[in-house]
Amino acid sequence: MDKLGYRKLYRVKRAALAQSEMLKFIDLILIQFQQLKLEIPDVLMTYAASEKLKEYDPRVVVDYCFFKNPALRLAYPVMLSDNGMQAVEVKEDTSFIENDRGIDEPVDGMVLSPAELEMILVPVLAFDVYGNRVGYGKGYYDRYLAQTNPGCTKIGFSFFEAEESIPKEHTDVPLDYCITPSQVYTFTHK
Repeated sequence: MDKLGYRKLYRVKRAALAQSEMLKFIDLILIQFQQLKLEIPDVLMTYAASEKLKEYDPRVVVDYCFFKNPALRLAYPVMLSDNGMQAVEVKEDTSFIENDRGIDEPVDGMVLSPAELEMILVPVLAFDVYGNRVGYGKGYYDRYLAQTNPGCTKIGFSFFEAEESIPKEHTDVPLDYCITPSQVYTFTHK
């Protein structure tokens, strides 16, 4: 199956999830994240989940990170007109606005360089046992992740288990971990 096929398949699988099932999965994924025993970073980029697409919402993981590290600096991605992306630091009072792709982005804030980020929570539609992921097909994250420092931890979350293998392009940047309700997948490509 090609990436387009995986996108279609996993959009259908997510659409079929009941709200109660998703809430249970979100709690189980948080427990898996807590058991990972990662050092909570000082600078983290997350994303605003789409309820309409039934994306995994990483807010509970972010809240846990703030509990463990109250000095945490948090950023959200902002898509640029040149198909690039930047990380914008947010504060408690930061306003968000929906972009033309239906994704909430911070209205203002300090732009962080990719080298400043220590951990990035990455949206995932599907992933495989090697850490390759299928996103939404525009390459924003892969282009951005390629600019981060080698020590930046890239974590995806999925309501579903890994595929055996997903087609990989030379521009794809693999995850370091992907967390599901039942386990943590650790990838050893570094």
